[in-house]
This record gives sequence, structure tokens and C-alpha cells, in this order.
Amino acid sequence: MALAKDHYTVLCVDDDPDLLQLLVDSLEGLGQFHVVQASDGEQGLERFFEVQPDCVVIDVVMPELDGYQLVQALRGDPQSASTPLIILTALAQDKDRLSSLAVGADQYLVKPVTPRALVEAVTRALEISNEERLARMERLAQQEGGK
Repeated sequence: MALAKDHYTVLCVDDDPDLLQLLVDSLEGLGQFHVVQASDGEQGLERFFEVQPDCVVIDVVMPELDGYQLVQALRGDPQSASTPLIILTALAQDKDRLSSLAVGADQYLVKPVTPRALVEAVTRALEISNEERLARMERLAQQEGGK
């Protein structure tokens, strides 16, 4: 499926300035995305509502508000609930992936990630419909409730 628009804005939230620059270079160079940056979860939340990005790439381990808390805050607000969210983290265990998806992330990537894999993940996340996202979240909630 092709993306619906020619131009998308991606908010990247990570406390590592070198990685942020790599994300910007990858997404703007390979993916033709416009990238907005935030250096921690609180700034990411503020920047989200200033910019209203089409997608957000979020690190997990950050000061102030961690990535899981940021995902929960964005999923809990009607203005941001349907925005594609991607976790990009060094946490690579199955429990970390499951935790990321359980709080509402659409994609889960492990650092280091290649520029091409990042662009593909953002593209896939943008292609998920709101209905598909809601259905996945409902399935996850039912699985959590059944434990």
C-alpha cells in the first residue's frame, strides 16, 4: 500500500543526541520525512501537541517521562490516540517487546537499527488504519484480561 500523502512529519524522542541526528538523517534522507526532535519524554509530549506529527519514534529509557509512559499518555489523549507510535530501544528481550506493544506501540525496533529498517517501520506504521490499530489494542487488552 502506498502512503496517502507526499509529506509526513515524524517526531523522534530520544535522550541520545547522536542517535537523534542519525534518526533525522535516515528519515529525511531516505524516507523524505520532515523530522522534529525531542530529548526526553516530557519534551516529546509537549512537542507532540505543538507539531501534531504524523508518527512518533520513541526511546524507552529516558529521563523524566520514559517511553512507556509517553506511549500511554499519547494513547490516552483523544488528540493523539490514533497516531502511529514506534518504540526504538536497546531493550531486546521478548518481555520488552510485549510491554511496548501492550502499552500501545504499533512497531518495536531494537537499536542499533539500519536507516532502511527505520524508514520501513515508519512507513508500515503510517499505513495502519485507525480501525486496525483499535482492533489490535482491543485484542491486547483481552489477552491481558485473560491472564
